[in-house]
Amino acid sequence: MKMKLLVGLLLLSGSMMAQQVKQVDICVYGGSSAGVIAAYTAKKMNKTVVVIEPGKRLGGLTSGGLGYTDIGNKYAITGLSRDYYRRIGKHYGKFEQWIFEPSVAERTFHQYVKEAGLDIIYDHHLTSLKKENGRVTEIQAGDVTVRAKMFIDCSYEGDLMAKAGISYIVGREANADYNETYNGVQMLDKHQFPDGVDPYKEPGKPESGLVWGISSAKLAPQGSGDKMVQAYNFRICLSDDPNNQVPITQPEAYDPSKYELLIRYIQKKTPGDLWGFLKFDLMPNHKTDINNNGPFSTDMIGMNYDYPEASFEEREKIFKQHVLYTKGLLYFIGHDPRMPEHLRKQMLKWGYPKDEYTESGNWSPQMYVREARRMVGAYVMTQANCVGKEVVKDGVGMAAYTMDSHNTQRVVVNGMVKNEGDVQIGGFGPYPIAYRSIIPKAEDCKNVFVPVCLSATHIAYGSIRMEPVFMVLAQSSAVAAAMAIDSKKAIQDIDVAKLQEQLRLKPLATNATAEILVDNDDKANVVVTGDWKRETKGAYGPSVLHAKDGKASIRFVPQVVRTGNYRVYTYVPKQAGLSAKTMINISSNGKVTPASYTAESVKVVGQTSGEWVDLGVVKLEKGKKSYVEITNDGANGVVVADAVLFMPE
Repeated sequence: MKMKLLVGLLLLSGSMMAQQVKQVDICVYGGSSAGVIAAYTAKKMNKTVVVIEPGKRLGGLTSGGLGYTDIGNKYAITGLSRDYYRRIGKHYGKFEQWIFEPSVAERTFHQYVKEAGLDIIYDHHLTSLKKENGRVTEIQAGDVTVRAKMFIDCSYEGDLMAKAGISYIVGREANADYNETYNGVQMLDKHQFPDGVDPYKEPGKPESGLVWGISSAKLAPQGSGDKMVQAYNFRICLSDDPNNQVPITQPEAYDPSKYELLIRYIQKKTPGDLWGFLKFDLMPNHKTDINNNGPFSTDMIGMNYDYPEASFEEREKIFKQHVLYTKGLLYFIGHDPRMPEHLRKQMLKWGYPKDEYTESGNWSPQMYVREARRMVGAYVMTQANCVGKEVVKDGVGMAAYTMDSHNTQRVVVNGMVKNEGDVQIGGFGPYPIAYRSIIPKAEDCKNVFVPVCLSATHIAYGSIRMEPVFMVLAQSSAVAAAMAIDSKKAIQDIDVAKLQEQLRLKPLATNATAEILVDNDDKANVVVTGDWKRETKGAYGPSVLHAKDGKASIRFVPQVVRTGNYRVYTYVPKQAGLSAKTMINISSNGKVTPASYTAESVKVVGQTSGEWVDLGVVKLEKGKKSYVEITNDGANGVVVADAVLFMPE
């Protein structure tokens, strides 16, 4: 009897020892780009933090292949998110860089981890949680229990949010639900098959069955809602450096019939190169970020509907299906004799890079989960917010990208194959994202932030769901979490005005001197003389000013709160007919120093409207008037005035 009791006690003791318990102020679930920034911010706010990452790699999609950054408008990218892309720039010898290799992205995230001494627990999935009096008190992730005052769900799937009983939706709302026009079923013209592509295995014979990838579902009315999810894919990193290549070989379970629609498409419209059906964006060091392009490409349309609410085991199966589909596509393009010879030859120049994803077979471990669950929170962002018809006052970040949805289903319409779901509607400037959209309704939960699967309709989420924006909202979540802890309040009850002020005064979550940005739309700090034309296209922020004829100048006046040396930059958008040389006067402490830049020196790359031009270093003193004056003196073309940045040295 004593022996049995002893054995039982030893077993119980071993079980308790195996279960690791963490007691912290803030728990971050998901080591995505947002997760790293949230955790770093929380630590800088003097809070104890732990990050639970279900996988084995930090940075999510930013380090998982999306190196050709979706920006929209750089003005919308603030705080630590902006700092991240400047750190990337430092690696490449530039001020900012928005195009980068996956390994560089990952190393940059690890800089934040090292600087803050972050505690990261890898390879642990959320399994359960406890909730008391409307608050999550602890979560269980395998053999780890985390007890915390605040939780931030930075997963792409919203798993913590869902387990916490927070309201959410999967799929597309009907247009009528929120008075929208681009939600729900959308049969439009982008990434669309041309007329006449036959959907049947034996052309003209419906009885032969549908070609792989085509749904037999009947197309629902335009604008109607459903539970379908826009397609996922991988952002593919390849190399054309023969010394840094692993060959693209035939994957397991390879089935060339899956790519029959590609053959039928190029028979209708044969592209001159691979760019005709693969969005080949070039990265540094002979690498790529390949995205979906055209009617048949890397998007695995219609094969992800179960993913958002699936178990981890089921998700792994869906993940593998996407991997095999994509690797099979690359192999098919280079080897199938039905592919035009010039396309096969182009494909065979590429291989998987030896120096990327070395821990996962040179293939990204991060699938592009464009959209999964979306919270139905204290406020729902909609199309009206995107286009500026409704402007929130509690903004804690901005978005500026096109309302963007990839295709959702591939169906038969009038005897032809067609894609449905792709929407690309832009033309609007940066707009604020509500604090209320990253927090649940009070009756759902009082201590969980959701900056990634935030509260937005499908089409509004399509504009917001960009990696830089996720990082901005994650920083805002962490600052708000710290404020809620300090004030002993529910996250719905904190002072949002103080949160906004904190984000403005401490953009790097430290006491470091903040940069000073003066935009041409900042009327209080800009003095305009002469005839300037206001444009919105390609602007940094809401607008840019153009001057060509007559005498014109504009002064950007910084409000200096701390004396010191500042490096000065001016933003130059892409502009046809730009003057060969633009003259600038920099006034500091009563001394005026001339500066200039040439049109030839402005090289704009990536998904961005312009670039910052370095004007040199000046000393600015607190309380004294200084300015940067852009003038069209001596110009032989268009002069632009958009924004001036003063970066503390």
